[in-house]
Amino acid sequence: MSSASPSTDAHSPRFRVRPPANWMNDPNGPFRWNGRYHLFYQHNPDAPVHANVHWGHESSPDLAHWDDHGIALRPAPGGPDEAGCWSGCVVDDGGVPTAVYSGIDHDHRGLSAICLAVAEDDGLQEWKQLPVPVVAGPPPALDVTMFRDPFVFRFAGRRWALVGAGHADGTPSVLVYDCEDLYAWRFAGVLLDGRDPSVARAFGTRAIGWECPQLWETAGGDWVLAVALWDGDPLSTAYLTGQLVEEGDGGLRFAAGAGGGPLDLGRDFYAPCVLQDTDSGRALLWGWSWESRPREAVDRAGWSGVLTAPRVVDTHEDGTLRVVPAPELELLRAAVPFTAAPGPPCPLPVSYDLLVTARSTATLSLLRTTSGAELTMRLDPASGTVTLDRTAWPRSGPDGTASRPGPPLVLPTRLPGEPLSVRILVDGSLLELFAGDRAAATERVYRRDDDVAELTVSGTDLEVKGWALVPPSPA
Repeated sequence: MSSASPSTDAHSPRFRVRPPANWMNDPNGPFRWNGRYHLFYQHNPDAPVHANVHWGHESSPDLAHWDDHGIALRPAPGGPDEAGCWSGCVVDDGGVPTAVYSGIDHDHRGLSAICLAVAEDDGLQEWKQLPVPVVAGPPPALDVTMFRDPFVFRFAGRRWALVGAGHADGTPSVLVYDCEDLYAWRFAGVLLDGRDPSVARAFGTRAIGWECPQLWETAGGDWVLAVALWDGDPLSTAYLTGQLVEEGDGGLRFAAGAGGGPLDLGRDFYAPCVLQDTDSGRALLWGWSWESRPREAVDRAGWSGVLTAPRVVDTHEDGTLRVVPAPELELLRAAVPFTAAPGPPCPLPVSYDLLVTARSTATLSLLRTTSGAELTMRLDPASGTVTLDRTAWPRSGPDGTASRPGPPLVLPTRLPGEPLSVRILVDGSLLELFAGDRAAATERVYRRDDDVAELTVSGTDLEVKGWALVPPSPA
């Protein structure tokens, strides 16, 4: 299970990566080393608020059982990261695991320096942070007002890096650097910016900056660019599929193709982070799920934030996203499954994995209030959609006040008329819904003390199978 300590807070996820207490946000630096998966994250070890950002660290042999290793990186007094170690990645630099991350000082105003830290042990628990950044700030000629979150990748036999950016005129962009020598970076242009016609089509919502740029190559040879959309506060996430094109002046740009849209359709997913796992030949993606309950409830609980389950991401032939839970998550399933059919309700555990296949219209209820309102999911193979209705569970905005629930969430799945399958992963307050392999949605649902968690099924041609989540045996 996760290293998170047992909690009296019923909303606390037990099987996803989060620290034992206090604040976490962006996942950072997923890395495969000596047969283990390492995953880092932004973390305030002192309070459940976004401040004093360190890097926390967990590792796993199997993506299901995670061990906590405490703090990996911490702000260095007088250093380029004295006010926080923000997002970044970890790369193998000639056999030396090296963290590449945003460091901020006390007067950063949205601009970071790009910093390095080298691992000093094979367990990646001891790090040496270098006192001089490899990039002190953005290129001076571009009027950049936001500059952060380096991501390193390989293309055309060289090593490159992306950096998320925003400009004074309100245009978001992803900048690209040549960093074949990790200690000598060269600015190589703008990979993509918000003026590209593909952006309005695929991203929709207005953003003035793009955070956490991620890039991975698909099995078919296309590339996927994912970003977090920022307008002074986090908005959502989005992706584009396309090709990388080398420019004659030593630059690199992203030529968008037909695929693109929301990376996750829920309201509680941000800061995507990808591992191009060459050992398994797949790309794994995590996101940060923030709290959407009142500030006083977060303070009482003493923790804030959790990472999603790992997802395998690729593309379909039409360029749209293919996304499914990592198969290793089945290691968390109890040995004996439970089933449900139309008729009496079936009690649900706090954390579970539910698989549903419908050949005609069906409805599932997962949670019920004392007044009779329900958290429901409607599967409609005729239209090829799944509709999640969570309107009875209001959420809180950034100021802690309750906001009006949004409308039911509609997810596209397969072509209309085909059998429709969904996978539902619930861990405490974290709900992740996968509509076939076409769409995913992350939502936080906080059960009230008198809510009833039970599964009720209606329909005539469906199969429902579920498993309680249990701690796996360490590998």
